[in-house]
Amino acid sequence: MDFKDYYATLGVERSASQDEIKRAYRKLARKFHPDVSKEPDAEARFKEVAEANEALSDPERRAAYDDLMTRRANAQARGGPFEPPPDWGYEFSDHGGRADGMDAEEFSAFFESLFGRGAGAQRGPRRRAPPGAGPSGAHGGYQSGARGGDHHARIDIALEDAYRGARQTISLRHPSIEPDGRVVMQERQVEVNIPKGVRPGQHLRLAGMGEPGHGDGAAGDLYLEIGFRPHERFRIEGDDIWVDLAIAPWEAALGATVPAPTPEGDVELTIPAGSNAGRKLRLKGRGLPGKVPGNLYVVLQIVVPRADSPAAHSAYTAYAQAFPAFNPRQP
Repeated sequence: MDFKDYYATLGVERSASQDEIKRAYRKLARKFHPDVSKEPDAEARFKEVAEANEALSDPERRAAYDDLMTRRANAQARGGPFEPPPDWGYEFSDHGGRADGMDAEEFSAFFESLFGRGAGAQRGPRRRAPPGAGPSGAHGGYQSGARGGDHHARIDIALEDAYRGARQTISLRHPSIEPDGRVVMQERQVEVNIPKGVRPGQHLRLAGMGEPGHGDGAAGDLYLEIGFRPHERFRIEGDDIWVDLAIAPWEAALGATVPAPTPEGDVELTIPAGSNAGRKLRLKGRGLPGKVPGNLYVVLQIVVPRADSPAAHSAYTAYAQAFPAFNPRQP
């Protein structure tokens, strides 16, 4: 995933004030708006400018992005790449606005990795007033019983966790407004139960695990988006799991019973005689678990041994002589 320098997109320094960012955005938005611009790449540039403004115009999002830039610079100084951690999460709530002319799905994968899917349709996070300020920002103290904010985050789990469930500790990082008005990043550890049968993209609501309430108010909720880490053997397609299985030519020709991998361990699989490479064998109900479980599909891959000895060479010669009319290239 390519890193996006939102400051460079708007043509401002990282030390730019919020007013300078606003002026830069308005100038570029007028220049590249698809309805008026004659630039050949106006629509693409307009979307880039709108996304950069979406990230930097809000102080809390900007603080999160600045923190990411610092981490990236430190990683590069050590000679290594930097990617946002999978549990990178921030608190956002729907204010009903969105960047001019853009739908939520038009924001980049980089933007979503930082601020969550659909964050571009939310005009910024719910801000907590500094101590001594009321809900509208006027001084006078918090209202008694103010509920804590919700927190949105993502966690990537192993495929096997979806079969047996798991318990994980995740680090949640979120902006917080200091008494002097500065926005800083805070981190806390949360124990999370991953239930059996979760799906990629599913959201778990964990009541009371969001931001603490004010006064005697209840804590907010944690909304956790589930992702699956890439697996070295299995592929996920919807509720189904796919896996390649290597077999010998004689197992394909004569049939055999061989061990086949599943996320829950090996099972004995019957290979029908006369199977060709690419044949799909279905193991019903061995896909992702659930009320209606998915299936596991085994794709046969025929591995041919090398003729690296006199005996092996003689065996292949006899094999060829046994099938004089066979032409694998014939339709």
